[in-house]
Amino acid sequence: MGKENEASSMDIDEKKPENSDHVNPKFTINVLQLLKSAQMQHGLRHGDYTRYRRYCSARLRRLYKSLKFTHGRGKYLRKAIVESTVTEVRFLHIVLYAAERAWSHAMEKRQLPNGPNARQRIYLIGRLRKAVKWAALFSQLCAVKGDSRTSLEAEAYASYMKGTLLFELDKNWDIALMNFKSARAVYEELGKYGDLENQVLCRERVEELEPSIRYCLHKIGESNIKTSELFDIGKMEGPALDLFKAKLEAVMDEARSQQAASMTEFNWLGHRFPISNAKTRVSILKAQELEKDLNAPAADSLPAEKKLVTFDKIFAAYDDARTSIRNDLATAGNAENVKDDLNGLDKAVSAVLGQRTIERNQLLVTIAKSKFSKNRDDKSEKATKPEGLVRLYDLLIQNATDLHDLVSSGRDRKTEEEAFAEECELKTSVFRAERCFYLAKSYSLAGKRTEGYALYCHARSLAHSTLQKLKSISNVDKELGRELETLYNDCRSNICIEHATGILEELKVPENLSKEVSSLSLNAPEKKLEKFLLEKLDLYESAVSDTSKKAVARIEPFPPPFLSVPRNPIVLDIAFNSIDFPSLENRMKKDKKGFISRLWR
Repeated sequence: MGKENEASSMDIDEKKPENSDHVNPKFTINVLQLLKSAQMQHGLRHGDYTRYRRYCSARLRRLYKSLKFTHGRGKYLRKAIVESTVTEVRFLHIVLYAAERAWSHAMEKRQLPNGPNARQRIYLIGRLRKAVKWAALFSQLCAVKGDSRTSLEAEAYASYMKGTLLFELDKNWDIALMNFKSARAVYEELGKYGDLENQVLCRERVEELEPSIRYCLHKIGESNIKTSELFDIGKMEGPALDLFKAKLEAVMDEARSQQAASMTEFNWLGHRFPISNAKTRVSILKAQELEKDLNAPAADSLPAEKKLVTFDKIFAAYDDARTSIRNDLATAGNAENVKDDLNGLDKAVSAVLGQRTIERNQLLVTIAKSKFSKNRDDKSEKATKPEGLVRLYDLLIQNATDLHDLVSSGRDRKTEEEAFAEECELKTSVFRAERCFYLAKSYSLAGKRTEGYALYCHARSLAHSTLQKLKSISNVDKELGRELETLYNDCRSNICIEHATGILEELKVPENLSKEVSSLSLNAPEKKLEKFLLEKLDLYESAVSDTSKKAVARIEPFPPPFLSVPRNPIVLDIAFNSIDFPSLENRMKKDKKGFISRLWR
């Protein structure tokens, strides 16, 4: 019943006026430019469909009110938009924003964290159907009331909405392909004319439609494209690609499930741990695919922000794997062999997660170092302080220590585990040397030369001892060795600089002191004391000095000076102790006693 009511409320009266003697005005709407501007300014730059849907609702409310086209105050009376109703361009805007509101609501449900459930998916498809109806009405009205360019853009918009609905329904791929191709052909033709901004927008829309067309061809079977190539296409950005990305993620999950069926064990440092849970396999496989993307040659050109996002996805995948492993441990019962395998797998996944955490923190250190080296030249970007690098190296030391403890916690360790533990110790030594270096930097910038000199010397000794350890190992990490050599040389140069700066400052102390002493004079004229504000209330003078100078405002002296206050004199009666006072016993009242009391005297 709900669907029927929705459908009845969306029925559009398509009757045309029978008698129209006057010439209908032709309206112009640059549909693509209007929608792109609204989407980028109201949430879709960051994929926030909720914000864009609210903007469309507010925009519709303003349009209805300004056109006095409301649907009644008390009882709802639907007013249909027909050709005779469209007397100005804002009526076309109502239909367009109604389609956008329905589409953005559907995409909002698609972007839920765990994906839409069955009920939400029914609602999503219903909203897409409503968007298609509004888009079809918009195309029909623009064909009559709009000029040729507006009519073409409206037709392309309606075709795109129809293709989107069929794309979500997973059926009629040939009809969806035909609609996407129709929209692409219109935008390709429109991109040849108009101003430069319009040409760029049309070209971007053609690029956004291309992945959907290739996916439809892939589903029909007319394309030899592979799933990995589809994944590369999904790295493109744009609101029109969000539904494609959601569909592509489902395809990638299916592909991972198929690959996970052949994945029976997890190899780590010479150990092989069997994997029986399908969820664990899929999570580990997803994390390994993301790791390949990070280690690929093309990853060097990726910005640091995208690498950090990839690291977050890797952490989420490994966390899911650990959760499923520990759930299996809880339900394993008394099977000791199964428990041993699951504990070993949990340890291996935790160790890999620790390695990726160290790599991510090292990336953060690289970003901070690049900002630290630019802080003298580039004033526009916020510079990194040495204290920030010290905190990052504290995290790295903790991560390396935890990883070493995890690897060395087993009883029967293999040679690969021992070598990995030694590598963790070396990394810890390197991080300590780097931390000491930047701690010395912070003391040096604070003007504490003695502490900075001592810390630079300690950092140099740590770097030297770590270099000697590296040379004694056969499989030496060359990049780590180069970093240590650079650190050693930087420590030596900074030691010399701190030493020379400290000597110069000590030599300048007597010189500065002699200058100050020579400027003293016994016959110097007294400084004219400026009056306070409360002493010159009859004069129009400011008591606040220039804002560029750091001077205290002379309003009233604080703390106030001591003032003499008159009071009664204190009398010291010294003669009181030398006076012999007469006896007063004869004047004291005597107690009367009875007969019985007299007997006892």
